[in-house]
Amino acid sequence: MLLTESAPFIKQYIEDLNNSLEQYKPGAGLTFTQKAWLSFCLTGILMVNAVCWAKFERASLGNYKLAALSWMFRKGKISWDNLLVGSVRRILKKYGITNGVIVFDESDRARSKNTKRIYKAHKQKHKASGGYVNGQTVVLLLLVTDSITVPIGFKFYMPDPVVSAWKKEEERLKKKGLPKSKRPVKPAFNPEYPKKIQLALLLLENFKKYYPKITVKCVLADALYGSKEFMNGASNILGGVQIISQLKSNQNIRYKGKKKTITDYFNMINKGVNCTIRVRGGEKVNATVSSARLKVDAHDGNVLFVIALKYEGEDEYRYLAATDVSWRTVDIIQAYSLRWLVEVFFEDWKLYEGWGQEAKQYDEEGSSRGLILSLLLDHCLLLHPEQEACIENKTPVFTVGSLQRKTQMDVLMECVKSLLQQQDPGEKLKEMGQVIKKVFRLMPSGKHMSGRTIGRLGPTPSLSRKYCPC
Repeated sequence: MLLTESAPFIKQYIEDLNNSLEQYKPGAGLTFTQKAWLSFCLTGILMVNAVCWAKFERASLGNYKLAALSWMFRKGKISWDNLLVGSVRRILKKYGITNGVIVFDESDRARSKNTKRIYKAHKQKHKASGGYVNGQTVVLLLLVTDSITVPIGFKFYMPDPVVSAWKKEEERLKKKGLPKSKRPVKPAFNPEYPKKIQLALLLLENFKKYYPKITVKCVLADALYGSKEFMNGASNILGGVQIISQLKSNQNIRYKGKKKTITDYFNMINKGVNCTIRVRGGEKVNATVSSARLKVDAHDGNVLFVIALKYEGEDEYRYLAATDVSWRTVDIIQAYSLRWLVEVFFEDWKLYEGWGQEAKQYDEEGSSRGLILSLLLDHCLLLHPEQEACIENKTPVFTVGSLQRKTQMDVLMECVKSLLQQQDPGEKLKEMGQVIKKVFRLMPSGKHMSGRTIGRLGPTPSLSRKYCPC
């Protein structure tokens, strides 16, 4: 794709973002050069689907140099800490958003095996192959409203290497049958490696600080966040807001003073009934549901609203848990179904918004700033004129992939239009052709043997007589 000019809607977004920054924090606004650089970078990500200066340079036919783009990224005095906040404020104001649902989840991104300068890269389980890779993990906070889903904040997560080494040794010694008294004690918590739950609570505190006028209806998170630490902590931060997560099937509850597992309780005592659930405000699905207000041991005996849920075609129950027991069962289930929207966001984010491709920027500032650019593009697409019309008219909005393809064609058409407006289009086309030859050089492939010696592949008669099988 050719990139000779930033997309008009992205230029307008950057202008609006600058105004939002000035209102939020006077003096944090962008200079003319910074606005032009940000506009070009966001258009570049949309065109080449990567945060990659070399690809940006090629797409611009050398008009923007790799070194200059990288220098602005590293050295430009842009108020990076305020960019995301200013952008979110702009979107909330544009669409008159005053309330919503907060969703937490984390996403892994595999990186190269050689990741010495990739921020917080660590060993991860690779689901596709069953092996391990080095990668980054991002804990993300999304705001789901009645019109849009918008990313709000993020934190990079990395497990403590000392604890990871201890776990590995612990498993080895357990297999050997060594008693706990003779196994090493778990290392003390290192604040330099906060847990995912702690990062999520920090993101919640930041949300409350930066967006105090937004009313949070409830907070949704998967089973990883189903602990007392997160559910009570999140509820306290937001003033008693409903927190919905999941419990493990082997967790204990109290029923008539006796201890039982959640599985035993719902399979033997409180069996489910068939009902119809509306999922994410759309289609209705059949499900088997049962619920009860129960004392949960892992939550110090506090009463939670526990729901056993099994959709049609599923064999096992999943167990939802909510802190506010005054909600109806159906409302909790339908609210929790909104958590699936974060998976859709992750898919768009990785496929079309640069983060999942070549966002290999070095060190903490490189990873953080590259991720911010990617999220700003997601915000920018929410303000695309076509998207605005859908949201304001309350009709289904367009996918990120279709918006990307449309914008790529729009930018290409602007390039062609600019070429035709030249005094001598033919001569200008020749000049462009020469530049294209220099920029888009063909590179030798290591996959084929052409130009190399494949070697002698065949038997040697004299050698066959020297071998005598016995």
